[in-house]
Amino acid sequence: MADVLLTVGTRKGLFIGRRRGGEWEFDGPHFNAQAISSIAIDTRGRVPRLLVGGDSAHWGPSVFHSDDLGRSWIQPEQPAVKFPQFTGTSLERVWQLQPAGAEAPDVVYAGTEPAALFRSRDGGVSFELIRPLWEHPTRSAWVPGGGGEGLHTVLTDPRDAGAVTVAVSAAGVFRTRDGGASWAPANKGVSASFLPGPDPVFGQCVHKVARDAVDLDRLYLQNHWGVFRSDDSGDHWTDIGGSLPSDFGFAMAAHPHRADTAYVFPINADVDRVPAEHRCRVFRTGNAGGTWEPLSAGLPEEAHYGTVLRDALCTDDADPAGVYFGNRNGEVYASADDGDSWRQLASHLPDVLCVRAAVVGR
Repeated sequence: MADVLLTVGTRKGLFIGRRRGGEWEFDGPHFNAQAISSIAIDTRGRVPRLLVGGDSAHWGPSVFHSDDLGRSWIQPEQPAVKFPQFTGTSLERVWQLQPAGAEAPDVVYAGTEPAALFRSRDGGVSFELIRPLWEHPTRSAWVPGGGGEGLHTVLTDPRDAGAVTVAVSAAGVFRTRDGGASWAPANKGVSASFLPGPDPVFGQCVHKVARDAVDLDRLYLQNHWGVFRSDDSGDHWTDIGGSLPSDFGFAMAAHPHRADTAYVFPINADVDRVPAEHRCRVFRTGNAGGTWEPLSAGLPEEAHYGTVLRDALCTDDADPAGVYFGNRNGEVYASADDGDSWRQLASHLPDVLCVRAAVVGR
């Protein structure tokens, strides 16, 4: 079995797990009592770099990094992510840390609250605001979602370093094809029942977007209500949630190698935020959303109430793929066989906000 690193960000610190020879070991909490809202595992360099968006009640939000798998951490002397003075605002949270691919070495993106996109060209040590998105003409009409106005999804394109897709709650999907110099909404077909008109240009409450591993123009989207697919990089979206027990949810993840394969964790409703039908199940599609199958072997069979948040479901890059999720009950579950069977790795942790995993040795 490949050695896998699993990072679990909670309301009160970061926990790190390592799988060696099929057995898991955990340590933590790192950043005790800090809310860890974002994690990235950057495997592009000679050694993996861990990036963490933490939020100290005393010192405020910051970005830390480690080049020794969490044994030590570095915080830049100056704030890594800071809003320029002209914006008249300050950083509340780093929602997302996303390394680009090989097409943009050393580039890391940070999505924040208030909703903005920052770019680092030094591996996540320092970031600068991408002003054209901050100054987008629609911004004055963006409305925060229930969890705040967060830019929570960043998708880079391995074919084109200038192509980036982001999602904001509750403003929708926006894209650039020129490295951030200009941005356009990409929400056609995504519902927004709380807005006037059947097809708003922006204002959708998008919860998470993932890219297909093989068809790079295919995107999967979990909306506040609705699960959608785009086959043209976001130009148009179609509803694919019809066979799910509920199409409300937060999380969306794509299989790292297999085409047309994605995972969601359905929630009962926006006014009843518990697992759909009170059952702990991940749902997988193998035909791009044509049908969904429940995956529950090894998961709790009794009534369950652990909600999975938007960044608390992920895959690693092993083959077969590992799939992981954590919930607000403080439980962490893992599958080493594409989701076919599960085991519980941790319980009684603080509220799980995000999980990230990657192969770090073979």
